[in-house]
Amino acid sequence: MEKVKSSGFKKRATVGFILILWVLTAWLFYPLITTDTVALENANEYIYRFAAGIAFMIIMFGKTIFDLIFPQPISKKMPLINTVFLSLYCIVIASGIIFVVAKMIALYLKGGDTGVQFKF
Repeated sequence: MEKVKSSGFKKRATVGFILILWVLTAWLFYPLITTDTVALENANEYIYRFAAGIAFMIIMFGKTIFDLIFPQPISKKMPLINTVFLSLYCIVIASGIIFVVAKMIALYLKGGDTGVQFKF
């Protein structure tokens, strides 16, 4: 009985931790995603936030790939629905990384002017 309660708590703690990481990542990327006019001079104050957000997303991407390739219960076959959702989650994370990096590159390339219209 005690093992069942411990397992339930561990799953809730893991889900809570991942949700906290996603909220933190969203907060880190908020200025880059929501602003329309961004100047490179203004973006310099956010560069560490963007770098930390990309690092979190790359870590989550790597963990998801690792979970897809090497599932925890090695002796059991992974359910198809689990594989499908992990694959979709991996695609979403990869597209998020590509979107943020593309936005940062576009900001850098247009960076000479102040108040550059920055719309994707």
